Amino acid sequence: MKTTITLEPSMTVNEVIAAWPETIAVFNSFGIDLCCGGDDTLELAARESGVDLENLLDALVKAGAAR
Repeated sequence: MKTTITLEPSMTVNEVIAAWPETIAVFNSFGIDLCCGGDDTLELAARESGVDLENLLDALVKAGAAR
């Protein structure tokens, strides 16, 4: 059974990874720092990495839903 995950731009990278470890590959593919940037919100991490927040959120949801 696939799970739908709900993400908010105010969640931190670490919160997302803790809840859905399969999203690590998505963060890596977008070039988002998981170590030093783990406390950043998704919104800040996307902005600092120069990626579109909506694209990031969509990719994270797809990865989390693949469980």
